[in-house]
Amino acid sequence: MCEANAYVVKDGQEHLVMESVDIIEPDGENSYRLVGIFGDQKHVKGRIKLMNLVEHKILFE
Repeated sequence: MCEANAYVVKDGQEHLVMESVDIIEPDGENSYRLVGIFGDQKHVKGRIKLMNLVEHKILFE
């Protein structure tokens, strides 16, 4: 399994946005479409701060 969990970092705290993210696709300026392993989708505004695939974690700010 290679999916990761996506978080938004606000005030130094990580807030879970979506679990089991399989696809990250740019969707405009500073906006991304996240697609989960079951086809569920969410949109995140911000920029990618960190992708740590060993820890299965994606951080947006």
